[in-house]
Amino acid sequence: MRKTCVAGASHLLEMGMPENVVVGSHIWVEDQELVWIDGQVIDINGEEAEIQTSNGETVVANLSKLHPKDMESPESGVDDMTKLAYLHEPGLLHNLATRFEINEIYTYTGNVLIAINPFQRLSHLYDAYVMKHYKGVPIGELSPHVFAIADVAYRAMINEGKSNSILVSGESGAGKTETTKMLMCYLAYLGGHAAAGRRTVEQQVLESNPVLEAFGNAKTVRNNNSSRFGKFVEIQFDKKGRISGAAIRTYLLERSRVCQISDPERNYHCFYLLCAAPPEEKERYKLGNPKSFHYLNQSNCYELVGVSDAHDYLATRRAMDIVGISQKEQDAIFRVVAAILHLGNIDFVKGEESDSAIVEDEESKFHLQMTADLLMCDPHALEDALCKRVMITPEEIIERTLDPHGATIRRDGLARTIYCHLFEWLVDKINDSIGQDPASKCLIGVLDIYGFESFKTNSFEQFCINFTNEKLQQHFNQHVFKMEQEEYTKEEIDWSYIEFVDNQDILDLIEKKPGGIISLLDEACMFPKATHETFSQKLYQTFKDHRRFIKPKLARSDFIIVHYAGEVQYQSDQFLDKNKDYVVVEHQNLLSSSSCSFVAGLFPSLSDEMAKSSKFSSIGARFKLQLQQLMETLNSTEPHYIRCVKPNNFLKPSIFENNNVMQQLRSGGVLEAVRIKCTGYPTCRTFFEFLTRFGILAPEALEGKGSYEEEVACKKILEKMGLTGYQIGKAKIFLKAGQMAELDARRAGILGISAKVIQKQIRTHITRKNFVSVRKASIRIQSFWRGELARKLYEFLKRNAAAIKIQRDLRRFLARNDYIRTKFSTLILQTGLRAMVARNEFRYRECTKAATIIQTGLRAMVARNEFRYRECTKAATIIQTGLRAMVARNEFRYRECTKAATIIQTGLRAMVARNEFRYRECTKAATIIQTGLRAMVARNEFRYRECTKAATIIQASWRCHRAFSDYKKLKKASTISLSRWKGRAVSRELRKQKKMVAREVTDKAFPVIREPSIPDRGAEKIETLIMEVENLKALLRAEKQRADQYERKYAEAQESNEERRKKLEETDGIVHQLQDSLNRMMSSMSSQVSELKMILSTSSRQTSTSGPVDGDEQIEFTSSNSDASSSDSDFTFAAPIPASPTFSATNSSSFQLIVQDISAAEFSGFESDKERAFDDYF
Repeated sequence: MRKTCVAGASHLLEMGMPENVVVGSHIWVEDQELVWIDGQVIDINGEEAEIQTSNGETVVANLSKLHPKDMESPESGVDDMTKLAYLHEPGLLHNLATRFEINEIYTYTGNVLIAINPFQRLSHLYDAYVMKHYKGVPIGELSPHVFAIADVAYRAMINEGKSNSILVSGESGAGKTETTKMLMCYLAYLGGHAAAGRRTVEQQVLESNPVLEAFGNAKTVRNNNSSRFGKFVEIQFDKKGRISGAAIRTYLLERSRVCQISDPERNYHCFYLLCAAPPEEKERYKLGNPKSFHYLNQSNCYELVGVSDAHDYLATRRAMDIVGISQKEQDAIFRVVAAILHLGNIDFVKGEESDSAIVEDEESKFHLQMTADLLMCDPHALEDALCKRVMITPEEIIERTLDPHGATIRRDGLARTIYCHLFEWLVDKINDSIGQDPASKCLIGVLDIYGFESFKTNSFEQFCINFTNEKLQQHFNQHVFKMEQEEYTKEEIDWSYIEFVDNQDILDLIEKKPGGIISLLDEACMFPKATHETFSQKLYQTFKDHRRFIKPKLARSDFIIVHYAGEVQYQSDQFLDKNKDYVVVEHQNLLSSSSCSFVAGLFPSLSDEMAKSSKFSSIGARFKLQLQQLMETLNSTEPHYIRCVKPNNFLKPSIFENNNVMQQLRSGGVLEAVRIKCTGYPTCRTFFEFLTRFGILAPEALEGKGSYEEEVACKKILEKMGLTGYQIGKAKIFLKAGQMAELDARRAGILGISAKVIQKQIRTHITRKNFVSVRKASIRIQSFWRGELARKLYEFLKRNAAAIKIQRDLRRFLARNDYIRTKFSTLILQTGLRAMVARNEFRYRECTKAATIIQTGLRAMVARNEFRYRECTKAATIIQTGLRAMVARNEFRYRECTKAATIIQTGLRAMVARNEFRYRECTKAATIIQTGLRAMVARNEFRYRECTKAATIIQASWRCHRAFSDYKKLKKASTISLSRWKGRAVSRELRKQKKMVAREVTDKAFPVIREPSIPDRGAEKIETLIMEVENLKALLRAEKQRADQYERKYAEAQESNEERRKKLEETDGIVHQLQDSLNRMMSSMSSQVSELKMILSTSSRQTSTSGPVDGDEQIEFTSSNSDASSSDSDFTFAAPIPASPTFSATNSSSFQLIVQDISAAEFSGFESDKERAFDDYF
């Protein structure tokens, strides 16, 4: 039974059962931001319920708008949403959101797979291991996956020999293209390697995607790589299940995008790829920045984030090579694409004639010339084709000029026509390259089709897309209803009265002929004067009573269609233009006559009759025909559905927008499928599952066992609850909508009552148990603390007594320590003070002795200095006397001078001899002092040796004394131990004799045979001797240690003696240094004396050079000199008068000799006196 049902999204809301909601129930309530939010009923007032939501807010809602929440559902959700206890909108949405949070992007709804785009790479879901894992596994055994759907389709095709199809749908950005790629990869994995020696069919199918994406995909508001055409890939298989061929069918390429784009969208990718080509290719096609072309600069978006157009251009070239497009054909393709860009830059202005148009400026003429060059046609013919229109009548051919607006429309129409023909050629070329298998009888079709679209501005493209989705939704509803029928038939239940939700009325509104919207649009396009307003008025009049058609109140040409996914308002402004697909004869003739074989092949020439008959063609009619063919293909196959969902509009991972997802579930038909299921029996459970969950409602029904008893028990439970309308199958129970919630409410009530009884008993038991345990604990605590107090008291008394004893002993110990410390300190102080006094006395004696020696040396030095002074004075007096005598003799007689000089020389020599004698005596005294010092050093060394010898003797005697005393101790100890050992031996002998006597007595009384015993006297003696030897060894080791200590002390004494010897050597060095300094001082005094000699010699030379003088003058000079040289002299000699002139020379030499003798003798004596004085001091 098929019956049309116009239930909207609110149909599911009416499935709730208000009478099942009680205080404490967990429910779902509507929310403006989250669509649905969970909460708990805290109060019910009539038809209104007060709810505490999970986000902490309190709301009031009508009971009819509440849905029950399954509190027993898994935390990670269920992989098949038909297993949900409550099949409603919030349940579906919550389950999808829960699985999306854990990156489970696939979920089943029966046999329909819902795929949520994660917007991130999940490579672990699509590798070869996962493909192998899903191969041959029935659906439902593993987690949901796109490979499971492909595997089911492939196994059904192989086992049943029937073609299958997989329908992938969803809005832009939901991941349809990627899902299709994964399907083809898995099908290639299952049925690959059919061709040998060349690239396989599945590889060519997969590698054709970049080519189709480059020419058929573009950036939209919702997706950066949106497919702007529908694609149905037929993968053909041979009898062995291997891919043998393939074909690609395309539907409704968005032609208007070539000439019109809105911000921030982009045109088709191929235009931007060509603008990013290598420089030599751009130079060949005279291309530049995309901003310079009219067809691209209508939007401000020229580049995509993270995408390189230059890289994609090379990738597209490689893909063309793979699918079999030659290099020559590739150049021709991109030449046509460049021609379309240049064509868009041709602008027109008004000509000289009325309603005429000409090319605007030189730049437009350049682009016109480039377009003609790239298309290899005549530029004048191209200009005429754009600016003029030819009208063919039965009588004549009329040529009319077009205004600038009409020329622009023809320019854009030519661009759209060229691009559409180019795209169709690419699809045909790919199909030819892949190759189809005419002998194949089985195929798997993968439909990548655009989803339901509803924008702010919806034009003819959205109308056709939504028409396609209505067709596919009808097919989907029929399939879901068919699956439900199969389930009911399998369980043998009555399902004849179940309603089937159908959307045939919407399809009739759109495609019915005559009277449908497409038919009315084709009629309007046939009339030249028809406008979009007249077309809209026609729609208003025709469908004013249709419930699926609505006229907006404030719009003159818009109309609204109530689709299965919601209302969509269409703007009919460009419906007529976009529906027309004129075959412009001028364009056809121009391009078919091109010298480029590729361009001419895109536009084959038509005969006049064909041109007249095919001048007008409707895109809507053509699309309806293609869609009809597609539906026939799908109806001939077993369909499988994949609904792609975009979780958010930001195209970012981990963001789940409830509003957006719910809208896509509605537009994708998922809720429609749920609605179909809810019209029948949305909840089905096996007998075991039903009894496990609801057996508590009728415990008496669980007495029997076996399948029959289970069925009967289930029936008794349902009858006891008063439910009707359910169905019992062979192994399952089918419940109507709301019955599951009612059973759960009854079950929750019984569980609540049982919980109260259990809580009462448990609380009583817990309270009693706590009381008893507290009482026992109190008694134990009291006894413990009493014992603890007694123990503490005893411990206190014990510690007090111990403290008194410790204090007594400690005070005694401290007093004794203080006494010992004081005594020891006193002894140390006394010893130190006595030593200090002794040292002070010794230092005083040494200082006194040294002072005495110093005083003696100083007195001796003073005496010597006085003696030397007297000697010097005496010598000076003698010299004065001699000089005076010499002067006197010179005055009286010259001859007497020689004698007097001889006498003076003799006296001087005697004086020199005396001085030498004194010097020798001083040297002898110094030698005596040095001999004394050496004797003192020798005595010190002798004393050191004697001390060392004495120390050695003392050590030896001490060692002998210790050894002798140790020997006495050892001897005494050995004597004592020997006497003890003898005593013990005697006692042992006595004990043994007593034992022997006793044994003899016992043996005589009771004779027993015994083994002879071994005596152990020797062993005891040996042990005793060993112990004594060990003691002696210990004493010997102690004695060795003492000897080592004495040796160390002796070594320390030797080291101290060596240090003293070194100090003595250092003292000798200091003495030698003092002697050297004294010698240096004497040498300095000698240098002063030599200077004095030089002064005297200088004065004598002056006297000799002055010549002979009179005796009176000489006497006066000599007397003056003598007076000046010595004022102490009491006498003078008379100087003789010289007898001859040679006296001066002789006198001078004699005077020098005298001075030298005096200086040498005097100063040598002085030096010897000084040395003697210092030697006496040291």
